[in-house]
Amino acid sequence: MIFKLFSLPIRSLIKLGEKIQEEVDQELYDLTLIQQQLIELHMMYDMEEIDEDAYIEREQELLNRYKIAKEREKNGM
Repeated sequence: MIFKLFSLPIRSLIKLGEKIQEEVDQELYDLTLIQQQLIELHMMYDMEEIDEDAYIEREQELLNRYKIAKEREKNGM
């Protein structure tokens, strides 16, 4: 009984952490959002708001996230 009483807050924190992780993953690997960010990045580069090095670095990061998102979608995650 006492163990259940003390473990309740811990289990609640674990569940909250899992829910937060799920939400972060969902936003991080949202295909539509990634595509929108790629378009915005390209526009910023075209308008010379960012240099080529920054563009390439950010584009690679977004393309990696896109690849992971497609894998997750394929695997039903």
